Amino acid sequence: MSKVIVRTRCGEFTGDLDGSDISNAIWLSNSISFDINMLGGMLYGELPLDAILPKEGRTTQMEVGDIAYWPGPGAFCIFFGPTPLSGEDGKPVAPFPVIKIGKMIGDCSGLENAGDRQRITIIPSF
Repeated sequence: MSKVIVRTRCGEFTGDLDGSDISNAIWLSNSISFDINMLGGMLYGELPLDAILPKEGRTTQMEVGDIAYWPGPGAFCIFFGPTPLSGEDGKPVAPFPVIKIGKMIGDCSGLENAGDRQRITIIPSF
């Protein structure tokens, strides 16, 4: 697993990426900054990658803290709470198929304060 720091205007959060081609492309890119959008308990932002990507995502059922990649538009996603499609269990549901590529470490609920249309930075860590 490769660690990353997600730096937002409200603090830093740590995540573990799996060993997939997508995760490796993110981790090997050094620091990456991009603007995010928020949809309930999910943040996402455009992050095109030079990696072999499946054309379709595989899942919409997520867990709080999951890190995913949305292959259609090429977007990085973090699920930190319920989304508009969540059921009574409160588990996040992506409104589109995504590929799970990692998990945030510890409490990531503070990501709700990152703010829509704000900039975040993904920083590789050891």
